[in-house]
Amino acid sequence: MIDETVEEIADMQTHSSSVVAVKAAEALLVLTEREYPTVEEYVRTLERNSHALRRANPSHASLQTTQREIVSTVEEADDESVADAKARTHDVVESVVARIESAKERAAERAVEYLEDGSTILTHDYSSTVLEAIERAVDDGVSLEIYCTEARPRYLGRKLVRTLADVDAVDAHLIADGAAGHFLSGTGQVVVGMDCIVEDTLYNRIGTYPLAATANDAGVPVRVIGAEAKMVTGGFAFENEHRSASEVIREPADGFAIENPAYDATPTRLLDAVVTDEQVHDF
Repeated sequence: MIDETVEEIADMQTHSSSVVAVKAAEALLVLTEREYPTVEEYVRTLERNSHALRRANPSHASLQTTQREIVSTVEEADDESVADAKARTHDVVESVVARIESAKERAAERAVEYLEDGSTILTHDYSSTVLEAIERAVDDGVSLEIYCTEARPRYLGRKLVRTLADVDAVDAHLIADGAAGHFLSGTGQVVVGMDCIVEDTLYNRIGTYPLAATANDAGVPVRVIGAEAKMVTGGFAFENEHRSASEVIREPADGFAIENPAYDATPTRLLDAVVTDEQVHDF
């Protein structure tokens, strides 16, 4: 199961950062179903598999921090038996997953007040937290018109727009990334999720920076929704991921290079607010 989860994360099949962190945490539980001669061997196996999960996507701050928390909790407990170490693993994984899900729910709930009835929103890529905020707003009787970028080259925005198409009171549109500026003038705000914010920089799916810069020039507010834990002040160095050229072009690259970074860096000065489970950060 862990090998499958590593491959899934590396292939971006689980692209929402909160979903990635949950899947990775739960994947470690398969280790508790195996036999180990000593606690030391169990902890070594746990750390080795956690390292593989972390390396599958070094850019996900929540993946990195939650995996380290799980391993360090088990290591530092210094349990006397393998059974105790396994039980501790279950407890810390359950705690981590509950915290991630709770943070996402609270951030989405706080963001609902910014989703006014009859308003038009432009969003980029796929964020499970943004999706939950929209669904909560609709449950409160709000109707929305939402423009979703394709989010090339993985086209993750297509998944979002298909999901929104099934949500009552949402008028969903799919647009090419390059068309975002064309539609911004009729948009009340840009709403996106986040991979993480480190100091004064938002790291999110590639295409977020030009969207935020264009919105800023057009006077359209940009709001980010995500867990407070994704706002990192130190101890984490963001590592971008450069993905396969085949995601950009199928034909051979004859005489030219293909560049395919997964994320870009958006200065927080281009943002109006970051809405988290704990508070609203105004910029």
